[in-house]
Amino acid sequence: MSKLVIVPTPIGNLGDISARSIDTLARCDVILCEDTRVCSKLLNHLKIDKKMLLYRDDNEEKQVQKIIDLIGDGNTVCLTSDAGTPAISDPGYRIVNACRRRKIPVESLPGACALITALAASGLPSDGFLFLGFLPSKTSARTNVFKKYSDFDYTLIFYESRHRILKFLKELQNVMGATRVICVAREMTKLHEIFHVGEAGQVYEEIVGMSTKGEYVIIVAPQRFKFSP
Repeated sequence: MSKLVIVPTPIGNLGDISARSIDTLARCDVILCEDTRVCSKLLNHLKIDKKMLLYRDDNEEKQVQKIIDLIGDGNTVCLTSDAGTPAISDPGYRIVNACRRRKIPVESLPGACALITALAASGLPSDGFLFLGFLPSKTSARTNVFKKYSDFDYTLIFYESRHRILKFLKELQNVMGATRVICVAREMTKLHEIFHVGEAGQVYEEIVGMSTKGEYVIIVAPQRFKFSP
């Protein structure tokens, strides 16, 4: 049956892709990807040759009808992202929504997701959490988010780039305090994976003198949580 299949891709280590995901990519007709160069690297590693179609933030709305038509013509289409689970801080929600509204089957495969990987390894409370993704670029907007959720009863999870990580951590301290317990995960599943866990002030000092290469997940424990080495 023609359908849309959401296929998570590795967040770093190519060996993390599941056998089911490999089989699905090998059997599908079209693969939606954010960047053909990144997708080609994975497909070449898996020895899979498939038609690729760009599906990114800047063309997502325009591509939806084209993809719906492809599925309507009997094609199985796989939705991927550069890394992790599509539609989670990545393009995907619009095409999934369009398929649901048209009663087109949507299948979602389990797999890599940076926020879950980081939370599980952080040692911070995981009984409840709020994922806030990438915050706005303006300092005032980020500060407002920190203020809004400073007293939230559960763990907070953010994504951040290498270019803003130090600024992010400084602003977080300014609002939530230097003793707030956090975890900063960088380059997960890769050779230079590292986790910094402790009070925000201490974690900032650990990171400030290091290379900031890579993508980051920042986990902020509830105010009530204390961390003792």
